Amino acid sequence: PKPVVEVFGIYTIKNDLIARLDMSHGITDEAANVAVIEGQLGTYNAQDLDAHVAFFADDVVVADFNGAENLHGVAAYRARYANVFAQYPGNHAELIGRLACGPIVVDHERVSRAARGEPFDVLAIYTLRDGKIARVDFVR
Repeated sequence: PKPVVEVFGIYTIKNDLIARLDMSHGITDEAANVAVIEGQLGTYNAQDLDAHVAFFADDVVVADFNGAENLHGVAAYRARYANVFAQYPGNHAELIGRLACGPIVVDHERVSRAARGEPFDVLAIYTLRDGKIARVDFVR
């Protein structure tokens, strides 16, 4: 299929007004980007740490959307998720919905930490570069 030029906007609302607008656009093979995100989600749910980490760039950044960056580099990412997988062996993320545009893929996920635990929803905003996840911004 031919690549398509698209524009994607993420609006942050505060006090009933648009406080911030983040834009993405580009010509890209969205199917390839979605395949990367599908792969990382599958390895996350399988708790296959090595396979999961392989989807991320060496200089990956993880942040709270519109907030502080709280993780830098694939070694720090590996350490965080080794801990998550050890602490929550029943951890699972269910895909609720997905949008893709240019180098951005946004997943709406419902995460369950344990069989009896209360699930929570998160938006994961993935930015891809050269076939790897370069940044993840979480909205909770």
